[in-house]
Order: sequence, then C-alpha cells, then structure tokens
Amino acid sequence: MGELMKLPNVGKVLERNLNEIGIYTENQLKEIGSKEAFIHIRGFDPGACLHMLYGIQGAIEGIKDSCLSEYTKQNLKEFYKNL
Repeated sequence: MGELMKLPNVGKVLERNLNEIGIYTENQLKEIGSKEAFIHIRGFDPGACLHMLYGIQGAIEGIKDSCLSEYTKQNLKEFYKNL
C-alpha cells in the first residue's frame, strides 16, 4: 500500500492512476490539484469518470467525496462537462 491509499477515496485503481502520472505523495497531489491530475489520467484512461474527479478532490481536502460542498461538486461537474 502506497502513501496515497491512506487518503480518503483512494483505492488501488486511483492510486495506480495517480502513480502513472507521477504522483506518489499527498503533497504532489495537492500541488497539481484535482483538475490537472484528472486531465492527465484521462490522457491514458478515457473511461475516467466524474466520480473519480470527485474522489481526487476529496482526497486533497481530506474528506469523503460525498462530503464535498455543493459548490465544489458543481464546479467540478462543469469542468468535467467541458472536457
């Protein structure tokens, strides 16, 4: 188990995807941000979904994705729709 799996919402698949784009630590994830990380993941995994984006943001905030604010969810949803 890597460091990222200690974060909320990060399981084996998401950790593997983040590692694939060169993210191995919580600090690296926070530096790149959820949107940029997601764009890189979509580059090799076109099936990456909105739920994954929520999960990444939740991991950055240290909360379950279901606890993201409605504002944050709406912002991420708009970003996702415009990809």
